[in-house]
Amino acid sequence: RLNDGHHRPILCVCMCVWCVEHCQMTDLLYTEKDLVTSLKDYIRAEENKLEQIKRWADKLDSLTAAATQDPEGFLGHPVNAFKLMKRLNTEWGDLESLVLSDTSDGFISNLTIQRQHFPTDDDQTGAAKALLRLQDTYRLDANTISTGDLPGAIHKIHMTVDDCYELAKIAYTEVDYYHTELWMTQALKQLEEGEESNIDMVTVLDYLSYAIYQQGELDRALELTKRLLELDPEHQRAKGNLKYFEFQLEKQNKAEPDEDEDKKEQVTNKTTEKKQKKESRQTFSLIPERKKYEMLCRGEGIRMTPQRQSRLFCRYYDNKHNPKFLLAPVKQQDEWDRPYIVRYLDIISDTEMEKVKQLAKPRLRRATVHDPQTGKLTTAQYRVSKSAWLTEYDDPLIDKLNQRIEDLTGLEMDTAEELQVANYGVGGQYEPHFDFGRKDEPDAFKELGTGNRIATWLFYMSDVAAGGATVFPDVGASVRPKKGTAVFWYNLFPNGEGDYSTRHAACPVLVGNKWVSNKWIHERGQEWRRPCNLSEAD
Repeated sequence: RLNDGHHRPILCVCMCVWCVEHCQMTDLLYTEKDLVTSLKDYIRAEENKLEQIKRWADKLDSLTAAATQDPEGFLGHPVNAFKLMKRLNTEWGDLESLVLSDTSDGFISNLTIQRQHFPTDDDQTGAAKALLRLQDTYRLDANTISTGDLPGAIHKIHMTVDDCYELAKIAYTEVDYYHTELWMTQALKQLEEGEESNIDMVTVLDYLSYAIYQQGELDRALELTKRLLELDPEHQRAKGNLKYFEFQLEKQNKAEPDEDEDKKEQVTNKTTEKKQKKESRQTFSLIPERKKYEMLCRGEGIRMTPQRQSRLFCRYYDNKHNPKFLLAPVKQQDEWDRPYIVRYLDIISDTEMEKVKQLAKPRLRRATVHDPQTGKLTTAQYRVSKSAWLTEYDDPLIDKLNQRIEDLTGLEMDTAEELQVANYGVGGQYEPHFDFGRKDEPDAFKELGTGNRIATWLFYMSDVAAGGATVFPDVGASVRPKKGTAVFWYNLFPNGEGDYSTRHAACPVLVGNKWVSNKWIHERGQEWRRPCNLSEAD
């Protein structure tokens, strides 16, 4: 207190205290302002996140709504099947990472629970390989598949740059540089057309140039590497590759013969190639089986002459006046003459087919084949389908179908194998094989104790939009699936010898979903039903 009665020092102290507090509060205000800004950034980020999730949900809502209207038809398109695998294995995981920062515990819990049912990396790789297998068998270019413009396709869908890139990467991982090139090229094409993607041209060109180099095309690999460096001059791997490719190309050019000799050699090679192609057309039997198989799957190379065709007929059939067919004979038509293959039309009803499918679906497992070494069933890479076995104890319908086969073929069903139901989805196939056991496989059906497979009966329980034919490569025969029909042929001659012309295959399903059920009929019990002929050759 001063003598003049004023309290200035105290006031000054108080002011100084206030000043300190005010300065701190000012900072806190700015801090709060920053927090509000951060909060708005967070809200914008959350809104952006929610918008992404909403767009994803809306897209998947419309997609799944359409897909579930016709699940088999939708999944019958190989691109749809591949994208389903890719979404569940990869994209839903990305979405999970996006949502995890939120408080959506219910969604995360549900996603975690459902994840145990999601496809694995192996499943996604399998779907990719199926797509590549279809591409090769049916000679489809990458753009046709990417645009979804496949024959018979109803649910056409476009593959994104990311899809093409993912497919190429799977091929790359499998050291399949041919398909890596095809699909990286397609990804690049779509990027050049302006499609937005998280995948940039530099990444695509990096893979593409290496894949082309691995196939021995140094010129193209060098050009693509130069293009990559124009986009990213500091790309270290590309800079190293550029020097290496230039060195290898220079080395290769020095080792090449004179230009004139090279041209002569090219002309000679082209002439030889043309000659080989001409000879190949003339001698179908000399074409490798794999090529014949793929040709027949595409509808090429069918060897039915007009003269032989004229000897194929259709008829009403009652199997030697079988009482069950006297008043209502079945429609039968000849499909092929050697081996003799017949088709029965309208032989199984829609209701019966649906019932068989419903019985089989819970039991479907990866299809097996007989191992000739052990005589036991095992899975094989050349048979890609799912199958189930049904007996008369499962449902009276199976007994009814078995009896129908017996009445039409005249063969004993008691020693036949159970009815096998098979589902061939996207890319599903069964490469060339015999149904019967050969002489070098004496134990093929030893466990069954019913002898060899004398005949095959095959129900077609669905139409297939594209692909899925049953082909016989050795004789150039092709039988198209037709819902409600069945085909039948003998695998053995009357003398018990195998008919090697019955070697057959199930072509990959290109579009659609193929359901079949087959009955393998065995020798035991047929002694009086299909006796040997007097001729030793028969």
